[in-house]
This record gives sequence, C-alpha cells and structure tokens, in this order.
Amino acid sequence: MLSSTIKLQTLVEKTASNEFTPSPSFTRPTYLMCPPQWYDVDYVINPWMAGNLHRPSRDTAFHQWKSLYQSLQTVADVRLLQARQGAPDMVFVAHTAVVQHGIAAVSSFAHRERQAEEKHLREWMRAHGFLVWETPRETAFEGEGDVLFDDQGRRLWAGHGSRTCLQSHRHVADAWHAPVTSLHLVDPRFYHLDTCFAPLSGGFLLYFPAAFDAPSLARIEEAYPAEKRIAVSEAEAIQFGCNVLNVGRSIFMGSVKSNLAQRLGMSGFEVTELTLSEFVRGGASAKSLALRLSDTGVTHSIAA
Repeated sequence: MLSSTIKLQTLVEKTASNEFTPSPSFTRPTYLMCPPQWYDVDYVINPWMAGNLHRPSRDTAFHQWKSLYQSLQTVADVRLLQARQGAPDMVFVAHTAVVQHGIAAVSSFAHRERQAEEKHLREWMRAHGFLVWETPRETAFEGEGDVLFDDQGRRLWAGHGSRTCLQSHRHVADAWHAPVTSLHLVDPRFYHLDTCFAPLSGGFLLYFPAAFDAPSLARIEEAYPAEKRIAVSEAEAIQFGCNVLNVGRSIFMGSVKSNLAQRLGMSGFEVTELTLSEFVRGGASAKSLALRLSDTGVTHSIAA
C-alpha cells in the first residue's frame, strides 16, 4: 500500500508542474483523472456496491487504474486531480462535471456521501481557468455519468432515473445554450446514462436498449440510423460494455467476455480491453475514470 501511495503522489506532483492551457485552447484531446489513493466501497449508493463493502484492493485498483492512465496517454493528454481522504469515489471523476468550451457544469450529487467531491472539483476547475456553472442542490445531476455530448459537441443526451432528476437537464444544457434530449432510465442496475449509452465518433452509438423506456428508445432510434447503432446484450451491459472511453477511433474499455470488441472493430474502432474489475465493484468502468476537458471536436478530430 505504501509503495502505491508514493507512486500516486509522484504522478500528481509531476502533472501539477506541467504548463496547463485552459480549454477551449487545447490542441490535443485532454482528460482529467484522479488516482485511487483512497478508493474503497465504503457505502452502498448503487446496486453494484451491494455485497462489495471494503472488498476492493487498493494496490490492485492502482495497478488497474495506472494501466488505463498509461493507455489513454497514447492518444491524449491526461491531467490529475489529487485524491482526498474521505472521498473514496473521487476516482470516478467523470461523475463530477460536464466540460465544453471552457465551461465546467459541476455536479450536484444526490447522495451526501459524494457531495464533498464537488468542492475539490470546483476549486481545480477555477484554478485551471475554467468557468464554473453551478447546479442547485435540488436539481441533482452527476456529470458525465448522466449528461453526454454527441460526437459533434452540438447536442446533449441526458439521463434521469434513480440518481438524476429530469429538471436538471435544461439547467445544465443552458450552460452552452445547447439542445438536450432526455432519456428515462428504467433499470436500477443502469443508474447512470454512461452505463448504458455511449455516443461514439463517426456518428455511432453503443447502447443497451432495455435500459430505457419506449419513448426514450424512439428518440434514440430517430437520432441514430440502424447502421450506426451498436446494441449490446444484457450479458455485455452488466459487464459495463457501454462504459467506454472513446477518443477518435480509439476505444478503451473494461474486459467484456463476448465479441463486443470485434463488433466495434468492424465499425472501424481500435479497441483496448483492460482489467478494471476493482472499479466494477464500485459500479463503474473505463468511462467513469476520466473526465473530458478538451472540446468534443478536438477529441475526435485530433485523435482520429
């Protein structure tokens, strides 16, 4: 454990010393990650945490996280947010905000266990030149966990269900005066939109249809033609097959025991599968471990 802590501190100090150019001036895809220095399952706020209290190994989690960190660095710049004691879920940094055009819409977490993360993320964003868009506590929303831009950065897709309220969607979209399409999540296992819905470059969509009600599915099918929709099975969805990081033609995902990687490859993507089992215990995978800082257009044009 001590060796992992030393390595984590070295990573944070190294990236903190680098010159940082605030969005929207990024010239490369850029993401924010938070090391799992204090990661654990200390409470149950989603179905995946049940039965996993204090089961993750921090040393194993660090090695898995570092593998994703190093893989993502092959196609993007990665900045680090310092982990804080008492906030074990900070490693899932993508849940803390949505960022576009130098504006960070900071989350308003539904559960008090995660609300302390908001302060740390807000301070980091302001220190690095981002404008912060505040969300009222009564309109719960959880960052890229529930609100995602399409691959062109023109439209927002927003989920609502057990963790995020429908009323938050218009408020968050007003940060960019962007149109927003609301989707109703009906399966508690898929408590965040990013567990069952992933807009991909080239106009593709990776999704689990059964996670949505019928009107939401109709909206999805209207926006994405059949040849662009990549549907996953329930078996793939519960392995977090939709919780993927997409940078241009590159996709980083937790390991899924199926032919999903091959199907994505047939659509022109280069897939890297990683072991992220310790984070699945907490209810998330690759997508939740990195928050996009650069504009969507930069992400997909530079790395394509």
